[in-house]
Amino acid sequence: MALKDTFYISHGSPALIIDDSIPAWKFLKSWKKEVFPQRPSSILIISGHWDTVVPTVNVVDHNETIHDFHGFPEVMYKVKYPAPGAPHVAKRVKELLQASGFGEVVEDTKRGLDHGAWVPLMLMYPEADIPVCQLSVSSNRDGTHHYNMGKALAPLKDEGVLVIGSGSATHNLKAMGPRNSPPAPWAVAFDSWLKNSLIEGRYEEVNHFDEKAPYAKLAHPHLDHLFPLHVAMGAAGENSKAKVVHDSWVVGSISYASFGFTAPTS
Repeated sequence: MALKDTFYISHGSPALIIDDSIPAWKFLKSWKKEVFPQRPSSILIISGHWDTVVPTVNVVDHNETIHDFHGFPEVMYKVKYPAPGAPHVAKRVKELLQASGFGEVVEDTKRGLDHGAWVPLMLMYPEADIPVCQLSVSSNRDGTHHYNMGKALAPLKDEGVLVIGSGSATHNLKAMGPRNSPPAPWAVAFDSWLKNSLIEGRYEEVNHFDEKAPYAKLAHPHLDHLFPLHVAMGAAGENSKAKVVHDSWVVGSISYASFGFTAPTS
């Protein structure tokens, strides 16, 4: 079944998986009922926690669960998300990217899913019965590069593949305050600019967020958690419409704002 939508999910803290008091927990748990009831044939997820020099896909039959975090409760290191791999999707991703001029695309035959992938997916699709493939970001490139990656991958929707970018709408870990701190003014300014730019279809400005957005460097000292947005945005195709599907904050500097992109009806 062809799909019309792609998504960018702010995954926040790994503790989301065990802490149902985080507002985004309820949002992700309601995914299939309230946000996206269609069942995809497979999932391509782009996580800010896999950063490589050139595009890289994991080509595996079974996904291992990578616990790539430190200092959390012991129970979190025992959690497994045994989703099957999607090697056919990985090969298709490589084919589409190379056909669009991206040159080298690496196949990683060992890597599983990092927490930017499995934490939200465990809440969204807890049965872990949908094949999942992961694609890396390249923080040595820019927003336009990742948007063009997404454009190259747009045909996947017609093949029933759900494209999800997973990052954080704002992501300054050094600026975190107490859990219930109100969002900092600089964070609100960037977050509001991002929402308005997307809803108004100013995608080219979002591609150049580092020049156009207020407090871009404060909101994203490192770019890996925003680039998944550009891939999802591009993968929706030309003239897509953006909407906010969730909006909440924690620790004063982390926005859980999440977005859907819907392709126009032909």
